[in-house]
Amino acid sequence: MELAQLLIILATAIAAATPLVFACIGETITERAGVINLTAEGTMMFCAMAGFGIAHALGQWMTGTDDAYGNATARTLAVLGGFGGAAIIGALIALIVAVCTISLRQSQIAVGFVMTLLFSDLSSFLGTSIVRIPGPTVPSLPIPGLRDIPVLGTLFFNSDALVYASYILIIAVWLYLYRTRGGLILRAIGEQPNAAFARGNNVVLRRYIYTLVGGALMGIGGAAFSLDFKAGWSYRHTAGYGWIALAIVIFGGWNPLRVALGAYLFGILQSLASVAQDQIRGVPTQVFTVAPFVLMILVLVLTSGEWLDRLLIAFPVNLRRSILKAVRATPPASLGKPFEQD
Repeated sequence: MELAQLLIILATAIAAATPLVFACIGETITERAGVINLTAEGTMMFCAMAGFGIAHALGQWMTGTDDAYGNATARTLAVLGGFGGAAIIGALIALIVAVCTISLRQSQIAVGFVMTLLFSDLSSFLGTSIVRIPGPTVPSLPIPGLRDIPVLGTLFFNSDALVYASYILIIAVWLYLYRTRGGLILRAIGEQPNAAFARGNNVVLRRYIYTLVGGALMGIGGAAFSLDFKAGWSYRHTAGYGWIALAIVIFGGWNPLRVALGAYLFGILQSLASVAQDQIRGVPTQVFTVAPFVLMILVLVLTSGEWLDRLLIAFPVNLRRSILKAVRATPPASLGKPFEQD
């Protein structure tokens, strides 16, 4: 494989992983606060539909025509409106989760599954009128000067604003979690909420805030599919990606940097599957569509439980411990557990 082809595959992988980065970072924030938002699949699917529908409607309203997308200003405002609407809807879905699980102390797993099914079906029902119609998309925005840097320019600086925003999000959330007092409190309410409350922190309020923030990022991730990566809307447009996002958060050990790496790994698997589909003839296309999901699950299995111990049995003890420490992580101690704030 030539360098140019490899760079194209990796650049495509980064772009493909961007919606997952937003969703995974959002779920990471929520779970770090001790709340499991299992609506990721339904939230992303519903917000992909809603974001595209809002952007399409705004484009028509601003120009009075069905084809508003030759107008750069109208297209940009329509796309921003789509992302803004998706973020609000994602936060509202998360608010329902928060009320049911934090205030009413219902099962986070049950609430998440039910709402995932509800919003997945609602996306298909309400999105019927916008299936496979043209709409606005995020415009390409190569960064002058930086895009000409050998290798790095092609990989990181020859894309669009959404991809660049994902880089900032990863770094900002990592810095917030591990370098600020607010991040310390966030981790504390997920690990030891009683101790955090004893030190004067309103655990319930903070869990509400972080659940809504995570939901808004999931909404943006859903809209990123229909307005950027897989432009347009169709039946079950983001099917499977919400579940993969939840798995990647576990795979990444609730650490923003590792979670992002997991998302990019999945993007690479998708890119390689596309290349294999072009190179290998006679194999049903469905095999290549499903392959990244299967391979990602295989990676998760091999890096957890006893499988990894068996794979590393021949390694020196110190090296084996270092690898296990880097790969494995324990969830927040109070993840999924209700908290009663007196």
